[in-house]
Amino acid sequence: MKFFRSSRGKVVTGIVLVLILFLVRPGAQRLKTRIVRSISLALGRQVDVGSVSLRFLPQPGFELGTFVVHDDPAFGAEPVLQAAQVVASIRVFSLFRGHLEISRLSLSEPSLNLVRNHEGHWNLEDVLERAAKVPVAPTSKARTERRPGFPYIEAGHGRINLKFGQEKKPYSLTDANFALWQDTENTWGVRLKGQPMRTDFNLSDTGRLEVDGSWQRAANLHQTPLEFTLQWDGAQLGQATKLTVGQDKGWRGGVALSATVTGTPEDLIVAADALVQNFHRYDIATDKSLQLATHCTGHYSSVDHVFTRVACRTPVGEGAVAVNGNVAWLSGARSYDLNLLVENVSIQPVVEFARRMKKNIPADVVATGKLEANLAIRRETTDELPIWKGRGEVTGLSLRSSVNNTRLTLDKVPFVLSSGVDSASSPARRFGVAPLLVEPRLDVGPFSVALGRPENATVHAQLSRDGYNLAVQGDAELQRLLDAGRTVGLSTLQLAASGETHVNLHVAGSWAGFAAPVFTGTALLNSVHARVRGLNDPVEVTSASLLLSPGTTDVQKLILVAAGTTLRGSLTVPRQSDTTGDYPIRFDLHAEEIATNKLGEAAAGSGKQPWYRFLSSSPQAAPKASSPGTSSSFLASVHAVGKLSAGRVRVHDVVANRVSADVELEQGHLHLSKLRGEAIGGRHSGEWTVDFNTSPPTYSGNGSLSNVSLEQLADAMHDGWVTGAANIEYRANTLGWDKQELMSAAAVTLSVDAHDSSLPHLILAGEASPLRVNHFVGRLRLRDGKIEVEEGTLQTAASIYQLSGSASLSRVLDMKLAREGAHSFSITGTLTQPHVVANTTAETQAALKP
Repeated sequence: MKFFRSSRGKVVTGIVLVLILFLVRPGAQRLKTRIVRSISLALGRQVDVGSVSLRFLPQPGFELGTFVVHDDPAFGAEPVLQAAQVVASIRVFSLFRGHLEISRLSLSEPSLNLVRNHEGHWNLEDVLERAAKVPVAPTSKARTERRPGFPYIEAGHGRINLKFGQEKKPYSLTDANFALWQDTENTWGVRLKGQPMRTDFNLSDTGRLEVDGSWQRAANLHQTPLEFTLQWDGAQLGQATKLTVGQDKGWRGGVALSATVTGTPEDLIVAADALVQNFHRYDIATDKSLQLATHCTGHYSSVDHVFTRVACRTPVGEGAVAVNGNVAWLSGARSYDLNLLVENVSIQPVVEFARRMKKNIPADVVATGKLEANLAIRRETTDELPIWKGRGEVTGLSLRSSVNNTRLTLDKVPFVLSSGVDSASSPARRFGVAPLLVEPRLDVGPFSVALGRPENATVHAQLSRDGYNLAVQGDAELQRLLDAGRTVGLSTLQLAASGETHVNLHVAGSWAGFAAPVFTGTALLNSVHARVRGLNDPVEVTSASLLLSPGTTDVQKLILVAAGTTLRGSLTVPRQSDTTGDYPIRFDLHAEEIATNKLGEAAAGSGKQPWYRFLSSSPQAAPKASSPGTSSSFLASVHAVGKLSAGRVRVHDVVANRVSADVELEQGHLHLSKLRGEAIGGRHSGEWTVDFNTSPPTYSGNGSLSNVSLEQLADAMHDGWVTGAANIEYRANTLGWDKQELMSAAAVTLSVDAHDSSLPHLILAGEASPLRVNHFVGRLRLRDGKIEVEEGTLQTAASIYQLSGSASLSRVLDMKLAREGAHSFSITGTLTQPHVVANTTAETQAALKP
């Protein structure tokens, strides 16, 4: 007997036993019924096993194929547990006593269904109670212990599903490893690790959930002493919100949650810590990490499903935010009674938090002040409306930003939390009409703020669960108003402007989807000066009335002075383009006079530059070619449609009166249609297109001039070389930035029909007076710096001539005047001093006017 108890005896006995098993090979299939019955009695559930086979190494036991544990029919028809393969290891020494005892059950890739019925009971409750009542020895029992030991149950790479009644929830634990064992005579232990997932979403960074715990034997489950710890870390905040509420709320950061649960199910003491590291909105980058941490304690009863004595505390700087009360959210009543207390909270941490929630708040904002509040949220029963009430204030508030050159100082900002039934509808109760529910809201202010005018502006804000509404009314210095808006995160115009304004503005927005705020209201501008890139002098808005609607800004009664030109009229500017439509700027502007020389002087840089160069991306150099949508120029980003008119337009020495055109500017393309006006004694009608996306820009146009005074044309050239009237049709294209480039690249075709004209400098041989032309019809072509005459027919009182040749832009002539069957003339020299030579006889002499 001593030999079998010695180490050598144990080894010998094990070898002999293995040899016997190899030689005898008892029929494992005959043990199937006994194994199934044993497990079914232990669990109180029907168990099915597809097959049973013996296993000798590394430890003797059985391999169970297609292992299924059926659930109580009251919880559903699906099995509570199933696994493709289960390994049951046996205690070798139990065989010497004639017993078959399982020491370890190992489940491969099992699927476990946790079901909660409508009464709030779980399908594993009676299994745990049954295990607690069965008198078995601990898992690590002594060898002399005759009672069967509780097996060590483990599972790897499993899946745990969740069901409420017959509804299978999308929540699950995947890649789950769990273990169950009896630690001592009256204590059981459990360990679980897995990744939380949802079957209806493709999630990745949901972290790892770990649970360790133990419970003791008790008369019933509600009185079972237990102690559990929970750890959830490695989760990303956006994925965590999608896991818990079904939607990525757009927040980012690392999530860590730990909790301990002690006591009995009828009175559990819960302590939890939550931590979010590097909290920020998905589209806001910051170089400073922000950590959010809170600690909560409370008591939970599984009898009435109520959290009592809830106490949460979140430190904020030197102060804290505390929540205390009771919550019965898991019960049918859905009631709660919570108080929120904000004590001595510094404003700077609040601003840092806001910077990670709201875009465009400057990174250099420095805030001082204190926040105090006492708020309450109550709801007695499901049928009653929740009651929100409380108040608080911010004292000594100061906001400074060097980026925006802003300093806002407010003595006190009060706020009130309220909700309930609208008092105005209360009389409706007497007529059986349901009362109007007022959503919970936080009313901030009203409070006054100094914006650079003798009278302060007034601000009032409302915040609800759905969105916010901010109202600003009063006088303000425009730049101070714009800077203040940017300091609090509103997208305002980036202008260097001065002037006065009276505003009645509303800023509203929704929390969902981080939608941009919508500005509505009115603003009156007075003597506003604003700097515009590329102009030497500021643009002055003498006066304007702005009406802001959700979709557009309507500018009425506009008087604007820019580049020496005064414009009057109206504008309609689109303020949203989030739908697939075309929303151009629309305008109707009129100027008494437009002088291109004044426009050129107003452009930044050299006065030799063209006036329109300030519209390009670089006023000092011609812009490089770029495709629409990639250019950084002003032109490439604007789509404008409207009408422009002027009483007088002066281009050098040429003056046009009553000029008007329909204008469209889109992605660097400028199109002038219905371009009409009175110039050189006649009327012009045509259209022009300019493409600023090329380098240099290209121009093309066509049109007609009717009843043009050739004498006025000669005066504009400072040389009275022609008189009379003409009708001209033209087609032209060119490119360049300055006059020299434009003229050298110009290609122009002119169809001229002149009548009753004369050429005062030109006298043909044999004539005593300058050449008079009754009618001239011809086509002229300007190219390579020369004007070529094609198909020119010149009719005088006595003859009809064919005119051909060319004239350079420097006014050098090389032309031929021919008459069929008679002499022809060569015309050379200059336009001012032409030289006429007869090509045949000496009688045909050239004569110059003295």
